[in-house]
Amino acid sequence: MNENKFIAGATVAGLLITFLFIALSMHAQERIEPIPFGDFEHWKSSDIKESFLIGGKTKTLYKIGGSWSSSNAHARALGIDKVSVSVTPEKRGDGFCCRMESTLETVSAIGIDFKALATGSIFTGKMIDVVGMKQSSDPNSAIDMGMPFSGRPTALILDYKAIIRDAKAVYAPAKTKVKEVSGHDKGHITLILQHRWEENGHVYAHRVGTAVQAIDSTTDWQNDFRLPILYGKAGETFKELSNNRHKTHNSKGEMVCIEEVDFREDVQPTHLIIQISAGSMPPFTGCPGNIVWCDNIRLAYVL
Repeated sequence: MNENKFIAGATVAGLLITFLFIALSMHAQERIEPIPFGDFEHWKSSDIKESFLIGGKTKTLYKIGGSWSSSNAHARALGIDKVSVSVTPEKRGDGFCCRMESTLETVSAIGIDFKALATGSIFTGKMIDVVGMKQSSDPNSAIDMGMPFSGRPTALILDYKAIIRDAKAVYAPAKTKVKEVSGHDKGHITLILQHRWEENGHVYAHRVGTAVQAIDSTTDWQNDFRLPILYGKAGETFKELSNNRHKTHNSKGEMVCIEEVDFREDVQPTHLIIQISAGSMPPFTGCPGNIVWCDNIRLAYVL
């Protein structure tokens, strides 16, 4: 009986050792690459004075650097300068992380209070330096979304934490009244790989890869959170094709919609979109007080 127990124990131990070597072998075959400036240690800032008519405050506008931009914006309309800051650096350990918050801003002018909902968000792409009247009704038209990219990673890896409030969302498009809307706002993490091309001024894209994670509850730091990237039509489960949301400049310098036409796994990516946000609702809509932090954004590859 004791001999049988010894044999059984040895067998279990042998299986555990085998599984351990398999796991180590799989880990050794994976390559992790940080996305430049995705460690949030290289912020740049500039102080901008708002117009006297809306209070004349001086605000600090933060930029991440590299291929990253954010919802932070310097707007100018009818000669009035306004600064919106919903993304800031925050101390984490010996370094910094990125803090994104949905804020309900109040602007006072000629004795009237105007309220606007700004959702903290970061993304790969470029925000124009000064947002004007043309972009006021469609903030996405101020963003050249995505960065050139030709890799085929298997997963997005990052650290994140969140405060997601159990409160009603509001719609506040810089008017005097704030309107409650149905639905519960939540943060999100989205990765999209596209193969883009241009015809007659139109920019089309095959959706090559997709990864989506909703952040619908408050959580402490989730370190090394791993989000698998689904290729081809498998990504349709998480995110439908987009024809009027993301925009880019065509060869003529015109800002146009990126028209996704289908899901394709058999083509090489040309662009990468990563977006992390404290909200997931349309512009000027969300839940004030929702906050998402992120840090150490990386991509995993199989060797």
